[in-house]
Amino acid sequence: MTFTQIALEIDGPVATITLDREAKMNAFTGTMMEEMIAAFDVTDADDSVRAVIVTGRGRAFCAGADLSAGAATFDYEKLAGPKSGPVREDGSVDYSHEAVRDGGGRVTLRIFKSLKPVIAAVNGAAVGIGVTMQLAMDVRMASESARFGFVFARRGIVPEAGSSWFLSKLVGLPQALEWCMSGRVFGAEEALKGGLVRSVHAADDLLPAARALAIEIAENTSPVSVAMTRQMLWRMAGAASPWDAHKLDSRAIYARGRAGDAKEGVVSFLEKRPPVYPDKVSSDMPDFYPWWEDEVYS
Repeated sequence: MTFTQIALEIDGPVATITLDREAKMNAFTGTMMEEMIAAFDVTDADDSVRAVIVTGRGRAFCAGADLSAGAATFDYEKLAGPKSGPVREDGSVDYSHEAVRDGGGRVTLRIFKSLKPVIAAVNGAAVGIGVTMQLAMDVRMASESARFGFVFARRGIVPEAGSSWFLSKLVGLPQALEWCMSGRVFGAEEALKGGLVRSVHAADDLLPAARALAIEIAENTSPVSVAMTRQMLWRMAGAASPWDAHKLDSRAIYARGRAGDAKEGVVSFLEKRPPVYPDKVSSDMPDFYPWWEDEVYS
């Protein structure tokens, strides 16, 4: 796929996805949605990629949805046309229709499914979908000039992109409520204090710091173990009981203990040398993966 609104660069074990509408402060569009999903398909399929960094071109990370449609920006029926939309002939809405799904949610769910760890390098303004897309990423790092805003209530809409599930898990319910109900824009230091970002960096240090973390993961960990761990932690965040986690942990440690990676992990530690893990995400995930689609497990 040829990308027009993002850029994808693979440098060694690190892929960098750059939101690339600099003149529009990287405002989010349907095209950007499709290209981001396609980029994560590429990084998942490439065993050489061990971590993914997402950042923005220029002075913004993503300034939110492209508002060029004016008052119709969030009116999906007007944008799509009544014949292709979810409105029935009697005027009622089929809320199960595919056209009802929000584009930001499609992106965050694709990031949620990623087999590689995802690091947000937030280089500037990140509001609306610009901040909610980050919530499905594993680590958020910000420049000193970064600004965040869950501005939905100030636009007459509500939080999207799965943020009503993600945000409170990351920062706690009271902080999530304050940021979303006020809709105000806040700086990097408040984001750090509130637990939204891991660290704040000078502008020139942001991408090097994100890459250093990505390299640390790539050089020291099993790619299959990281892929499994990422899914285990995220999906168990909504489990009803620790028993659910115990069932999953037991399967996973049994399967990984038999694999070549576990042998290499122990031997390389004892021999005091860097590990060379043989297993690949493309071919060596446990046979019960993806477990959430397994009716016997669930």
